[in-house]
Formats: sequence, structure tokens, C-alpha cells
Amino acid sequence: MIDIAATLHDWVFKGWESIGRVVFVGILAYIGLLIFLRISGKRTLSKMNAFDLVITVALGSTFSTIIISRQTGLADGLTALALLVTLQYSVAWLSIRWPWFQRAIKSEPTLLFHQGQYLRLALRRERVAEGEVLAAIRSSGAARLEDVTAVVLETDGSFTVIQKGSQDSVTSLQNVQQPATGESYPTT
Repeated sequence: MIDIAATLHDWVFKGWESIGRVVFVGILAYIGLLIFLRISGKRTLSKMNAFDLVITVALGSTFSTIIISRQTGLADGLTALALLVTLQYSVAWLSIRWPWFQRAIKSEPTLLFHQGQYLRLALRRERVAEGEVLAAIRSSGAARLEDVTAVVLETDGSFTVIQKGSQDSVTSLQNVQQPATGESYPTT
């Protein structure tokens, strides 16, 4: 017969050795992660694009696995963290030096709303609802659509709202993809 009390106790408390392992490995893994992040620089945890977000989530997941999983040793986990940080650093380094590599892994910002008009083709292609654009406009502090020059879906999935009266609003749109042509917005 199953001893329910013993089973529940085992589910809640596995013993002091297990807690000690979590504390010991957690502290060392945290120190290791801080060292890796300090060496690799600010870009490692940036939110510049979807790839950066994936790396940030993967680092968190790996860190959690190191602490909780008894099957993952500290050395294995630190190696995995170092590998992720190194890959992120390498991709960022390559994308800065080779524009074709950057185009291959990163998307361009997309214009969704321009001078009072929703750009429906761009909305459909990016799977964004008009309500989401309106929410971005409201969160920017604009009271009316007429107060907005443009709304851009950035490479990291965030919205940028450019309000009328903003200086250099045209130049800030220069690398933004136009929905009809796929070309960048003109700078003149």
C-alpha cells in the first residue's frame, strides 16, 4: 500500500542535501553567468531583434536547468552558458562586419501606419491588428491619429510611434521597409 504521507513529504521536501546542492550550484552558476555577461558586453542581453530575445530566454532556461536539474552538472551548465554567450557574440560580430549576414538573420523595421493611413498590406504581412497599432499610439501619449506621422514595427517586435512635430521624423524612417515596394523609406 502507498504511504500517502511519505509520498507527499518526498514531493515537498527531498532533503537537506538537495537544498544544499541548489544553493551551492546556484551561487556558482550565478557567478559564472555574471562573469560571462561582463566579458561579452551589453549586447548579449539586448533586445535589438528576435534573435537577441531567444538568446536571453535560452540563458534563463539554461541557468534554471543548472540549478534545478540533478542530471546537469555545474561544469556542463557553465559550458552551455558559455556556448550561448559565445554564439550570441559571434552572430553580433558577424552581422556588424558583413551586411549580407545581418540581412540573413535580422528583419527590417516595417511601417504600419503613415500620415493617417493604416498600411493594410504591412499589417497583414506582419500579423498585426489595427487595435494593436492604436494601443501603441495611446501608450505614446498621442490623443488623435492626426497627431501621428508614423507607427513602425521594430525588429524586436516593439512599436515606435513618431508624432507630428518630431524633428527629423523622415530621417528616423530611413531604414524602415515600405509595405508596397519592400524598399526602405526615402530620406528626402
